[in-house]
Amino acid sequence: MDGVGGVYETGAEASVPARGDGQHVLVIVHDSAIAELLTTTLDLAGYRVTAVRSGAQGMARLAEHRFDLVVLDVSVPDIDDLGEGRRFRPADRPPVLFLAAYQRLGLLVSELGLGESDYVTMPFRISEVLARAHVLLRGRTPVRQGPRYGDLVLNDATCQAWRGRRALDLTPAEYRLLRHLLVNSERVLSKEQICRHVWGETRAGNAIEKLVSRLRRKVDQEQPPLIHTRRGFGYRLGR
Repeated sequence: MDGVGGVYETGAEASVPARGDGQHVLVIVHDSAIAELLTTTLDLAGYRVTAVRSGAQGMARLAEHRFDLVVLDVSVPDIDDLGEGRRFRPADRPPVLFLAAYQRLGLLVSELGLGESDYVTMPFRISEVLARAHVLLRGRTPVRQGPRYGDLVLNDATCQAWRGRRALDLTPAEYRLLRHLLVNSERVLSKEQICRHVWGETRAGNAIEKLVSRLRRKVDQEQPPLIHTRRGFGYRLGR
């Protein structure tokens, strides 16, 4: 396949790559034709794909979500914005597959502060992109996103929650309450409904008030606040 933004692949050179396992890939490519080609190919290969067109947009997505892999064209505008990746914990830094000339990579790897990296030179072959992505992801446990609302994400397997990239230190009761509010987002839940779900029994009204207050202090450190009180009715999670 020739001629799409300098991307090419011949039948003789193409091979059947290993398929993805639902890993979430962030594609940061400015050229719309190349972005579409990569997005379509990665999707068909079994990956979940989010595509953006600039460094600033890429940094915003990385701050909101956890990705298994970043595919980055080094010619995107404002690539320096991705240098804020140095503030992420090492465990949160996804590996990066650069689409670049080799001589630019050393500087970029040190400046961006993301995870381990590999590169594909431009113009590139789709089969090589898939093969190198598979190598970077080999042995890594895919990020499994659970119930979510905006930048609030829960993982039911580990009973952990995050607001953006900030982990929330929740007690079991706080986690049950937060999950109940989240799966019923934008709905007002009465104190009685919350009691039955969190404790399986009715408790004094101030027990719920204290629990919601503790949870709100942990969840709503960022804007916008998500947990709201409807006086006389109950509580809801929403914007």
